[in-house]
Amino acid sequence: MIKIETENAPKAIGPYSQAIRAGQLLFVSGQIPLNPKTGKVNETSIEGQTRQVLANLKAILEAAGCGLSDVVRAEVYLKDLQDFAAMNQIYAEYFSFSIQPARQAMQVAKLPLDVRIEISCIAYIEEDEDY
Repeated sequence: MIKIETENAPKAIGPYSQAIRAGQLLFVSGQIPLNPKTGKVNETSIEGQTRQVLANLKAILEAAGCGLSDVVRAEVYLKDLQDFAAMNQIYAEYFSFSIQPARQAMQVAKLPLDVRIEISCIAYIEEDEDY
């Protein structure tokens, strides 16, 4: 296993890693809309928070040598399912590939720092010589 870390995504705020690579799979921890430079939530709208979360995920994926097109599964946690349509519109901009990841979305009672959204994912990394 390999721990993946990047300064282009928020540091872990608990006892976990940004991502772990196990073989050809990359398990990316749930990302909330923290700005990686400030460590604060700058966005209040679901659209802004979704964009920040997906930017954080993208940075972690890139640090592992892959990208959003390599995501095979995503889990979306929403504070309020009323935000689903707005979140889904932004999500579709980032995952506009011919093969989109499997996904589940659910409403949860509370998220860290009382944010509106958290997304985690699993990606498949093509075999490389460095691993």
